[in-house]
Amino acid sequence: MARHPFDRAEHIYKNDAFAELVKDAVRFFNGTPVHELPLQERFTGSGVYALYYTGSNPHYARLADLNRLSYAVPIYVGKAVPRGWRQARVSDNLLTQSNELQNRIREHTRNIVIGDGLDLADFACRFVIFEAEGSDMISTVEATLIKLFRPLWNSAVDGFGNHTPGAGRFDQAKSDWDVMHKGRDFADKCRGIAKDLDTILKNIEAHFKRHHP
Repeated sequence: MARHPFDRAEHIYKNDAFAELVKDAVRFFNGTPVHELPLQERFTGSGVYALYYTGSNPHYARLADLNRLSYAVPIYVGKAVPRGWRQARVSDNLLTQSNELQNRIREHTRNIVIGDGLDLADFACRFVIFEAEGSDMISTVEATLIKLFRPLWNSAVDGFGNHTPGAGRFDQAKSDWDVMHKGRDFADKCRGIAKDLDTILKNIEAHFKRHHP
């Protein structure tokens, strides 16, 4: 077979319909009801969610101001994918559907409750459930929301979504979030050199100046 001359343009995929579909999903997301934490309802499904802060912690005062009249800027955006998705990238269906989204939000709720300097009453959430083939959009919509809102706990303060490290992995540093909000047992076992609080607070200040002046 003859060697084909390389042309980068032949490898670029573009589809305006896909871009509009993602925009439509974001518009739908922003119009979904906001719920207090902890969630009282039980439901199945996977999808994308956001957490919003409206409290009095001085480090997050700018977010509280932005969310005073409406839930406009999330402090964290995340996703919960269908069971088995990471192994086989299967779409959501009757066999894989479970409580992944609800469980993920409840896990965050527990972390907020034990996190120093946080009050669960200051948090709320909204979410979208993606079913069937729509569940293949979960990662794309999550990435789009993070790019759009630059949530603080996805960027300037890392580690909120961390799980307990596996065996032999405690050489890593304690996350920024765990430095600010002590309380998770596994974080105290991390032996790496973490950022000092002053550095993290300067990063927060720079974040708000850059993205939410």
